[in-house]
Amino acid sequence: MKQSLLFLYFIFISLYSFGQIGGRAVYQFLNLENSTRHAAIGGKVVTDNKNNPISALYNPATINERMDKNIAVSYVDYIADISYGAAAAAFSIGRSKKNIFHIGVIYANYGDFDGFDLEGNATGEFGAAETAVSLGYATRIPDTDFYVGGNLKFISSRLEQYNSLGLAVDLGVLYYKKEWDLNIGLAVRNVGTQLTTYVGTREKLPLAVDAGISQIPKHIPLRWFINLQNLQFWNIAFSNSNRNEESIFEESVDEDDPSFFNNILRHVTLGVELFPKSAINLRLGYNFRRSEELKIIDQRSFAGLSGGLSIRIKKLTFSYTFARYNSAASSNLIGLNLNLGDFN
Repeated sequence: MKQSLLFLYFIFISLYSFGQIGGRAVYQFLNLENSTRHAAIGGKVVTDNKNNPISALYNPATINERMDKNIAVSYVDYIADISYGAAAAAFSIGRSKKNIFHIGVIYANYGDFDGFDLEGNATGEFGAAETAVSLGYATRIPDTDFYVGGNLKFISSRLEQYNSLGLAVDLGVLYYKKEWDLNIGLAVRNVGTQLTTYVGTREKLPLAVDAGISQIPKHIPLRWFINLQNLQFWNIAFSNSNRNEESIFEESVDEDDPSFFNNILRHVTLGVELFPKSAINLRLGYNFRRSEELKIIDQRSFAGLSGGLSIRIKKLTFSYTFARYNSAASSNLIGLNLNLGDFN
């Protein structure tokens, strides 16, 4: 029995969270930001090769020795009653401790809903939730500063009485120049297919192609980030009728028409992390697409801004991020990382 509320709800989620990127594929939860660090500096980052294993969910090439024996969890208090999060760990196999394997779980819980049939009769409450389990590995290309990695993901989705299973892979490459403290990354995520469909119609997975660069300049206690997101689609800008301008004298309407430069900026996120090598980090980010799509006209809503901090006490790191969507919506992210290894 079709549930009209569920249908409207997922239209809302697609439009609100992903703008024109959404609505083209299933399992959209795979592209949510589960890392507090990533969310604080503007969005998903593909150059984060520190010891937090959650970062490997976005670029498996970042799996490295510093992640060995690290366990991380995150929780996101999202819009309305929606919550999602992740848990990940990395561990070495063999005496050399250079073969690092990664395991991660991400989930999204959309809460409970009142169901109605097409005639408006109550059919009782129903829920919706999705989960993905990933296994990953990365290796260095011999005699180079390049690393390559991959994740294999098993996906499960339950939307009311409808269920679906999927299989996907993530592929990534990372250039890490230790002498310059420079990282350049590229990741292609969610390449796969549905194993079982909801109602017999096979749908695409939410392919995502992201790139980025980050560096700690010499003698300056900060790391800067420039990230390019949604490279799988070039034109992600769209006309917003709320920004149409009426001409008083000619009695005509000038329709909103995003420029070429505006479309480029919607692929970009910027971020900075202060004191990246100390026990306390401060983070700030800006997401151009989020700002353009979610800001309120003629009001200062600070859409697209995000910020956070992390505090390390011995082997335990606590992190928090606040991300602003508009004057009516924001999210809070909390993360914990437990380091049981030898790397700081």
